[in-house]
Amino acid sequence: MSPDSRNPTGHEASIADVSAERIQEIVDQILNAGVLPPIVQVGHPVLRQQAVPFTGQIDDGELGRLIDLLRRVMHKAPGVGLAAPQIGIPLQLAVLEDKFDVDPEVAAVRGREALPFFAMLNPRYEPLGTAQRAFYEGCLSLNGLQAAVLRPESVRLDFTAVDGTAQQRDFTGWQARIVQHETDHLHGIIYLDRAELRSLSSNAEYSERWSQPDITHARQGLGFLPGEPAG
Repeated sequence: MSPDSRNPTGHEASIADVSAERIQEIVDQILNAGVLPPIVQVGHPVLRQQAVPFTGQIDDGELGRLIDLLRRVMHKAPGVGLAAPQIGIPLQLAVLEDKFDVDPEVAAVRGREALPFFAMLNPRYEPLGTAQRAFYEGCLSLNGLQAAVLRPESVRLDFTAVDGTAQQRDFTGWQARIVQHETDHLHGIIYLDRAELRSLSSNAEYSERWSQPDITHARQGLGFLPGEPAG
């Protein structure tokens, strides 16, 4: 698995060939529809292209409205992150927030702490150190399935804030996992590209069999990540 935000399959996703005018048109249509947009599901090409870097294609007012819309769609789903391509907009923008109540044992094992809301433009991440952990992930664009993903435990995120300033923040544990998952979306990568495919489970099977705080039982039962430290 490639540890950064490049496609780990070795096939670089092409950058979406979308003009600023087309971005403006798509955003206007979604913002003015009067309803929350559906979440795009895997198979749609917008999820398999590198989204266009944000360079001011929409003004500050529309950007604020779009961020608010993404946050409302994320909350309704519910989820802990949502990227603009997931509502059909090929723009490098994502929102993240994790305020879910989690069992203390699960939180301790997974390194899960509350992540206050923030929006990121044009993000890139790199691993900090060599430590990696594997846990199950799901995706709002791939309903009904979960799989274990081995990811760097800590990452450094470079991104542009909504006010236009360059930002750099370090994340660890579950926060780092959310950051990587959402940044990947903006580069044409879904979590299954990085997943241990033998771990793939329906939500029902995951809930019944593999929802322990770590993946020890799932590794033994499904035969993936042999010899790796349990996550």
